[in-house]
Amino acid sequence: MNASSAAAPRGIVELDAVELSSAIRERQVSCAEVLQAFLEQIDRFNPHVNAIVAALDRATLAQQAAALDAELARGNWLGPLHGFPQAPKDIVPARGMVTTKGSPIYAGQVTQADAFVLERMRAGGALFIGRTNSPEFGLGGHTYNSVYGITRNAFDPTRSAGGSSGGAGVAVALRMLPVADGSDMMGSLRTPAAFNNVYGFRTTPGCVPYGPADEVFFQQFSVCGPMARNVPDLALLLSAQAGFDARHPLTRRGDDPRRFADALERDCRGLRVGWLGDLGGHLPTEPGLLQVCEQSLSHFRAIGCQVDAAAPAFDMERLWRAWLDLRSFTFAGANAGLYHDPRTRALLKPEAAWEIERGLKLSGADVYRAAVARSEWYGAVRQLFGQFDYLVLPAAQVFPFDAELHWPASVGGREMDTYHRWMQAVVPATMGGLPALAAPAGFGAGGLPAGIQIIGPAQHDLEVLQLGLAYDRASGYSRMRSPLLQA
Repeated sequence: MNASSAAAPRGIVELDAVELSSAIRERQVSCAEVLQAFLEQIDRFNPHVNAIVAALDRATLAQQAAALDAELARGNWLGPLHGFPQAPKDIVPARGMVTTKGSPIYAGQVTQADAFVLERMRAGGALFIGRTNSPEFGLGGHTYNSVYGITRNAFDPTRSAGGSSGGAGVAVALRMLPVADGSDMMGSLRTPAAFNNVYGFRTTPGCVPYGPADEVFFQQFSVCGPMARNVPDLALLLSAQAGFDARHPLTRRGDDPRRFADALERDCRGLRVGWLGDLGGHLPTEPGLLQVCEQSLSHFRAIGCQVDAAAPAFDMERLWRAWLDLRSFTFAGANAGLYHDPRTRALLKPEAAWEIERGLKLSGADVYRAAVARSEWYGAVRQLFGQFDYLVLPAAQVFPFDAELHWPASVGGREMDTYHRWMQAVVPATMGGLPALAAPAGFGAGGLPAGIQIIGPAQHDLEVLQLGLAYDRASGYSRMRSPLLQA
């Protein structure tokens, strides 16, 4: 690559993030040129999909890009994100930026401090240009809210982008950002990755410092992590996000986050992969979805893995009930004040009010029983990892659905009894505290993307990425582009 080819706006946005980082560091392309290229891409595509919201003043951004170029001129490279335009998810606090959490209650709220993960990204040279859209409080697997509206799918704007990191997934797929941050409690990195043919990584709790400080002691379900178009780009962002932070008691000393980008190569021959499928019929799936995911298993065999059916020795409905209680308990604890105040209660979407009402009705014994079920589930998972090195499960039970719907009322002929039952496939990894990589799995008959989860044992984040890289190379799915880009 030469400087003249990199300077063309379309050339810059088409570079993989690893290539772009190298080009910036070697001063083949300036931070100012990178900013301008991505802003032009945003102007071109964002009006059709509404992925990036709360855009910052462009004159100020240009000054910040010039300052980053001056740092490079002085020989001061801040890290692999130096000069990368980024738009933090509008759930996680960002210093000096609007953080609405997708709720009219917080519309216009400017937060005063960065969440730990954003603090790391900013210190590493990322240039924050705006926010990526998210559903209200991150609830639900479809990105819409009354503050910014609907975010639309990168492959078909009439369809859902997934959620809650829907804006991030679409922005990455359409080259409006080189990589993007996201968070994941109930598939918020994994569902939009599956819906937009990109990669999203739910990390092991403690791999990436979460924050802010008032959330970290009890927080065991939500994690922050990266989204990208391929695994090396994903690992590049993770290398800037991960690592020990004394303010976060779950992070681990001695972990060198650079290993995520530097140690991805692995011989996968002989690895044992367990295919969980629809969990013995427990998961309803949209017709054709399971077949697409099953076909993707051939790429694991192509790299030398042994793939066999796997079945956890556990009552999956019990796991679901435990998840419902722990989720509602957590959400109600954080947001009950909004429910008790009539002024803010009237502004809550029905799903948020429902979660709080459920949580407030739970007893201590209810929460304890749910915690016991979670512990026993982890024991069942450990038994599975005695037979298999990795587990694979669909990342979503449906293809991207009509963007005007709030959520699918039925899947595979089964009525959904909650607003998030259609996302049940993401619960096993969350409840087990396991790393789960959402990877593209191909396309259905209608041309819409599907995805799988590659799940590893706790703290085996690097190993999951290593298998993901080999799978990516064998499948080629990450090179499939949106029709919008081709047009």
